[in-house]
This record gives sequence, C-alpha cells and structure tokens, in this order.
Amino acid sequence: MKLALIPAIFNCLFYFAAQTSAVTVESVPSASSDGYIHTELDKTVSLTCTHDAASEADDELVWLRNDALVSLKEENKKGQSRVCISPVILKDRETTFTCHLRSNATNRVSVVLNVTYPPSLTEPEGITVEEEASMFLRCAIEAYPPVTSVVWTLNGTEVDLKAAQMTLTNDGLFSTLSTVKVQRSLHQATYQCITDSPMYGARTQVFTVNVTDKTLKFPLYPMIAGIVVVCLTTILAVASRWKKIVKCCK
Repeated sequence: MKLALIPAIFNCLFYFAAQTSAVTVESVPSASSDGYIHTELDKTVSLTCTHDAASEADDELVWLRNDALVSLKEENKKGQSRVCISPVILKDRETTFTCHLRSNATNRVSVVLNVTYPPSLTEPEGITVEEEASMFLRCAIEAYPPVTSVVWTLNGTEVDLKAAQMTLTNDGLFSTLSTVKVQRSLHQATYQCITDSPMYGARTQVFTVNVTDKTLKFPLYPMIAGIVVVCLTTILAVASRWKKIVKCCK
C-alpha cells in the first residue's frame, strides 16, 4: 500500500502497553496479552514505541503497517515514536503495526487491530413501485463479529416466501428480498429487516412499499419515426397532386 494512502496515521500524544526485550509498544486502548487491540469503527488508536538502546546512534525507530514503511517526521524517530490511527476504518481490521530499531530489525514488537462494527442499516426507506414490475429490498448485513440471524417481516409477521411469491438471498454482505412481479394485494406493505449480533444486539431497517397502477409505456423512438414517415408521405402526395392540378389549368 502506498504511503499516500495512509492518511489516518499521524503523530499523536497518547499511550498505554505491550513489550519485548529492547523495544516496547504501548497503546490506547491497551493491547491484550496476545497483542490484539480491540476497537471500533470511527474510534482512535494511539501507539507509542520506546526502546532501551545503549547509544543514541542506535536509537532510531521504524514503524511498519502490514510490512509497509510508515512515513515519520525526523523528530518522531529518536528514542520514542508515536503514531495514531484516527478514525479507525473498515480497512484497518486485522492490520498489523510493527515497531523496531532501524539498526536491529530483530528487536521488534507487533500489535494487531481487532476492529468490530455493527451492520450499517440505514434510516426508514419509502419505495414506490408499479404493479407487475420487479422489486428488490436490500439490507446491509456485513458486520464483525458476523450477525447470527437475519429475519424479514411483512406488516409485523415473518415473511412467508411462498405465499408472498418472493425470493430471499444472502451473500454475507446483503440480504435481499425480491419479487419479479409486484402485486398490490401481496406486496404493498411495511417490511422490516431485523439483524441480530452477538455484540450489538438486534437492529432493524424499515421499508415502506407503495404500489401504483401500471402505466402504459409507448415505444417513443419508433413512434417518432412512424410520424415522420407519415408526414413525409403526406407531403409528397400533396406535392404530386399539386403538379397534376397545375398541368390541368394550363
């Protein structure tokens, strides 16, 4: 990953704790005994690296993000070095940050970001669809830890897919309730997508579906072409008739 694509990493002033022989990494929030830092989306993680090198010539520190070098200011390399990840984003999940001495890369400490997040369900959504059209209701269910269940309801009752003539699919990112032919009597209703997460509990997204009458759709371009042909034919017929009238009058 290019350094320019890591805008969330910058000098920071906070710290807390995990260590090895010559290099120590402290963090806020603190790391677990196995080196994992538990955090959430949009939070801030602060890392501070220190060392016990014997001489100033050996005290320059290096940070890596998944083995890619992190750009540091010169004053943030000597003796103690700090970086911040703010805000934490989805791509930071399972990211490894490593600090070591430039003069001795074997003296290093690594920590891993364990980023948790709920499904990103949106505000209630109103949908208008014509009769006999297709309809797709999509609910974002991606989360970490993964959701344990997804339930769709129609007017407060779990959807009977056969009776409602609907199909339900789930690809791990979205749960989609759909029908290829909307009928007002079956599908005009309030739908709820309800997810359950071991960490974030139950969350709901609401869809209110309004079914309108089917409108007759005319093929616009063929119609225009037909009108043009008729007009040209009429003009040519009138012109031909006019020539005959002129000849008769001479």
